[in-house]
Amino acid sequence: MYERILVPLDGSATAQQGLQQARQLARQLGSTLVLLHVLEPYPYGMEFASAETWESLIDGMREQATRLLAEGRAQAEAGGVKVETLMVEAPDGRVCDAIVQQAQAQFCGLIVIGTHGRRGISHALLGSDAERVLRLSPVPVLSVRAQS
Repeated sequence: MYERILVPLDGSATAQQGLQQARQLARQLGSTLVLLHVLEPYPYGMEFASAETWESLIDGMREQATRLLAEGRAQAEAGGVKVETLMVEAPDGRVCDAIVQQAQAQFCGLIVIGTHGRRGISHALLGSDAERVLRLSPVPVLSVRAQS
């Protein structure tokens, strides 16, 4: 049914919960998980940073993303699930757009996304990126909340 499942990871508890749900679903369906980390090109407060500081920050973000994706890969493979990893930059700084674009580019039939990411609760029910993915996605979206 869902041959490829996109799972955005940002290091949050809800993204981790989404990965666990996606892993169970992929194991049952024989699907491949596509783990995605989206780099935000303009972190808040960095508009006035020097070029050296900026490069150092970007390098650190890439290293952190690489570790996050490697941890996700290890968890998925430990559950007997096929997995691919992908790191992309957000077009125009919008994580939600990158998620929707990659779902299409990677031929994913489902997106499994945590309801609140690293930015905290910015909406009553869903995080702003999760809410926009739900509205924009041409494929089904399973939203997962963190366990209480």
